[in-house]
Amino acid sequence: MKIQVLGTGCTKCNQLFALTEKAVQDLELNVEVEKVSDINEIVAFGIMTIPALVIDGDVKFAGNVPSLSNLKEIIKKG
Repeated sequence: MKIQVLGTGCTKCNQLFALTEKAVQDLELNVEVEKVSDINEIVAFGIMTIPALVIDGDVKFAGNVPSLSNLKEIIKKG
């Protein structure tokens, strides 16, 4: 599983990155969370709002920061 957090470094982007790392740790997954801040890479995913979460190349959501429990559910579903 490959998890990427797309964001330019704004507060919400940093919040989602930290929350995603916490969710991965809580779920005891051996997965690295990658921060993607290059605008060209972000645009290549076809999103218009950040932050966004991508799992295995599939955009799961964009433009908000879910609760930790919701984020865990999204990650579990892959």
